[in-house]
Amino acid sequence: MGVTSPLKGQSHSRSLTRKLLPYVLYALLPIAVFRFYFHPFPFPLSTSDQLPHPNRIILTTSSSSSSSSFSLPPSSFSREEEIANETPCNYTYGRWVHDKMGPLYNGTTCGTIKEGQNCITHGRPDLGYLYWRWQPSQCNLPRFDPNTFFNLLSNKHIAFVGDSMARNQLESLLCMLATVSYPKLVYKNGEDNKFRRWHFASHNITVSVYWSPFLVKGVEKSKTGPDHNELYVDVVDERWGSDLEHIDMVVLSIGHWFLHPAVYYEGGSVLGCHYCPGLNHTEIGFYDVMRKAIKTALKAIIERKSTDGNGIDVFLTSFSPSHFEGEWDKAGACPKTKPYEEGEKMVEGMDADMRSIAIEEMEAAKVNAKQFKGLRLETLDVTKLSLMRPDGHPGPYMYPFPFANGVQEHVQNDCVHWCLPGPIDTWNQIVLEVIRRWSVVSKREE
Repeated sequence: MGVTSPLKGQSHSRSLTRKLLPYVLYALLPIAVFRFYFHPFPFPLSTSDQLPHPNRIILTTSSSSSSSSFSLPPSSFSREEEIANETPCNYTYGRWVHDKMGPLYNGTTCGTIKEGQNCITHGRPDLGYLYWRWQPSQCNLPRFDPNTFFNLLSNKHIAFVGDSMARNQLESLLCMLATVSYPKLVYKNGEDNKFRRWHFASHNITVSVYWSPFLVKGVEKSKTGPDHNELYVDVVDERWGSDLEHIDMVVLSIGHWFLHPAVYYEGGSVLGCHYCPGLNHTEIGFYDVMRKAIKTALKAIIERKSTDGNGIDVFLTSFSPSHFEGEWDKAGACPKTKPYEEGEKMVEGMDADMRSIAIEEMEAAKVNAKQFKGLRLETLDVTKLSLMRPDGHPGPYMYPFPFANGVQEHVQNDCVHWCLPGPIDTWNQIVLEVIRRWSVVSKREE
């Protein structure tokens, strides 16, 4: 029997391997592609992307309005822990982006909208202004959740104090809350119902509005009295001040009424006036007077609530600009139908000055309040986001169907207040997020 040479056998094996190798590769290639596509290999994170602490969230921001974050799976920690570990969001800067969801309510589902702001039922034809949301530059602003609001503020009394912008914001809040639980009007008083109170029985929450366009004691111009306003800048308006004992959260909002002619008093004497021809008083403008009024109001809140032991949450809403273009009584006084783009409109002039006054006085009040427990204060800085929404005002639709009989020579326009629903709903979104963060931080400190 012959013996096969080892070299010849090895040569035969290599030849067979070379013949079979292409077929094997062709067979394995689809399997590899399938495996990689549906079960990709977990590439390691870079050093900068790893989470050194189990509860830490690292935010990555850029000059654009987008933001991203690396976080643990939802099961690892709650939304409350997430909020507590995040850097507080600056809602001042951002842009308006399209929102397909639209508002929580409309002009027919909410019964507390003031007639002059019910733009939908008054026949405004363009509804594009309803489909925008504010996107802060470095964080997200969640959609308003009425249930979260109810849970955080159950058994509380919330007061909106100020001019018609305070009432505008109040009615926005009522409409959003009414999508879950309808409020019962339990009190009303004053011309045009300037003092009203509602109760949400489901969570024992009371919401009130106090007409106080200066926050301090004032006498408004009238047909039977002086043709100018009179302000006592060092005396708080007791129409709301006397109720502070029963208020748990207050939202202050003033500004536009300081533009009117007025005489100012301090310490029982005339301080000066604003636009008072014919009167023998020194013209001093209104900026310093507005500052004094805010200072007096915040001082009264801190002094009274620091002694009753109940604490209070305080928001001071910054100035909300108007958008008149041309004459107020002509068609097209505020004709825009979409927001301004970033950089198209800047906060400047009077708008910037009045905003700065509110922020500076609130920061000073925060320092004074630090020595007391239970006092939480914040500026609701809405000046820029409001300035960028020239499309959100009632304009001629402050009255029903203003052009039903054609365009009239004189058409009154409202380019100051906001349609409901509209951009002002965002103000209450921000309020809710600040309250939610306060609540989380407070629980951690207990």
